[in-house]
Amino acid sequence: MFGLVAWGGLATDSLSNSMSTAFTWMMNNLGWGFVLATTGFVVFALYLAFSRYGRIPLGQDGEKPEFRTVSWIAMMFSAGMGIGLMFYGVSEPLSHFVKLPGAEEAKLAGWTQQEMDDALQTAMSTSLFHWTLHPWAIYAVAGLAIAYSSFRRGRKQLISAVFVPMIGKRNAEGPIGRLIDILALFATLFGSAASLGIGTLQIKTGMQAAGWIGETGTNILVAIIAVLTVCFIASAVSGVAKGIQWLSNINMVLAAALAVFVFVVGPTVLILNLLPTTLGAYLSDFGAMASRTGAIGGDAMTTWLSSWTIFYWAWWISWTPFVGMFIARISRGRTIRQFIGGVLLVPSVVSLVWFAIFGGAAINLQRGGENVYGQGEAEAQTFDVLAHLPLPLVTSVLVMILVAIFFVSGADAASVVMGTLSQRGSIEPSKWVVIFWGAATGAVAAIMLVIGGGKETALEGIQNLTFIAALPFTVVMVLMCVALLKDLRSDHITVRGEKGVEVLEQAVIIGNEEHDGDFQLEISPAEPSDDDADSDSETAKAKAE
Repeated sequence: MFGLVAWGGLATDSLSNSMSTAFTWMMNNLGWGFVLATTGFVVFALYLAFSRYGRIPLGQDGEKPEFRTVSWIAMMFSAGMGIGLMFYGVSEPLSHFVKLPGAEEAKLAGWTQQEMDDALQTAMSTSLFHWTLHPWAIYAVAGLAIAYSSFRRGRKQLISAVFVPMIGKRNAEGPIGRLIDILALFATLFGSAASLGIGTLQIKTGMQAAGWIGETGTNILVAIIAVLTVCFIASAVSGVAKGIQWLSNINMVLAAALAVFVFVVGPTVLILNLLPTTLGAYLSDFGAMASRTGAIGGDAMTTWLSSWTIFYWAWWISWTPFVGMFIARISRGRTIRQFIGGVLLVPSVVSLVWFAIFGGAAINLQRGGENVYGQGEAEAQTFDVLAHLPLPLVTSVLVMILVAIFFVSGADAASVVMGTLSQRGSIEPSKWVVIFWGAATGAVAAIMLVIGGGKETALEGIQNLTFIAALPFTVVMVLMCVALLKDLRSDHITVRGEKGVEVLEQAVIIGNEEHDGDFQLEISPAEPSDDDADSDSETAKAKAE
């Protein structure tokens, strides 16, 4: 990490070229792995929810959930992707509307009605694809594995502890386990830095839209990063958890207020119509979207995937250690079925509503002749849309406040999690360790933006480094699924269920053989055997009527 920061500071062009070359090679040769892995996580999560394992609690038998359902849902969503929705709520549907997935160029004029309708459905379904089942299935797999390992099996709240059934406790606490936690730690570092970089771009553009600053280079970006970094480090080490919780709750209220405002003053009827249309298009196009790779569409599709789908999968995976550990901590006492149902469905519904409101408002302006797409700069499009609605200055300032607080309230927890991982599961890591990881997050975010180059390519540095950092942890997550399944197969509820089926089947066979099908089943103490004279277990016996 020190080497990366030094390299970026002393030889920016060299780092930029090296990262770009590595990214291109990995994208062309390994991008398919992200596509398969993320869809596999969706299938795995749904399988667990609907299988016999769904009734296993994330805690001891009979243990009640630690938090009420409403509080659990609110905390879960606030941790997941608040800053991302603020940045991409307008940008993503609008971008896919004017430039379809894999298209060479944006289309800003000359639409037929059919082309416009098709582009609208593609834009909304693609946005929903990137923000619903797939990202939350990634979080669900990691959160479920950590919660089960910790609350059901009594292990430490570490990624490495999940691998005990696969590699044994000694290896999980040894060098192999440390390597797993290091990969998780650096994935979290780059995921947090990516969010900081994205938030910084949007805050800078908002300041320009408000007329507070003019056109500037990367210096202002680094200054914004420095301010935000100081804020979340101070938050992380201050111990004022209630204050941060209060800020997070205020932020959720402000975000809801902004959404309601745009819904009311924007194209209300179109937004309402988009809800079923978007859901239907998403379900209809799910298979095609989940299988998009560079095999079709040539270089244009590969470029699009690297900027959107695969970047998203890498970003979600890099956030997984933090969000997974957070969701695990607040989910004690819930069953696997309740956990997966809540984690997958509730945020997906919120994302559907959010994109219908902000994406609908943006697309309505674009197809009405207002070029809010501009030059394709994602960070500017939200403010361009707000400029066409009432109270643009107020709403623009509100967006900047929301982005800043969303990041600060999430990054302080992420720096604590990195401290926990680096100090082998300590619930309260040293303040100096937390400060170190907070400063490292800011430094990596600055390097991400600097190696991206100019204003138009600032996101490229974020995307390149995020993809490279997330790739090793993707392998860890796949193996995590295997380890979790091994744990679930040996759970006493699973074993008891299998034994019950076996005993019942044997009793029915004996009843049919000895009583010609005319029998009843009853429970009585088992007769002592030579092998187990002290057994006090019970068994089902067939008895003639």
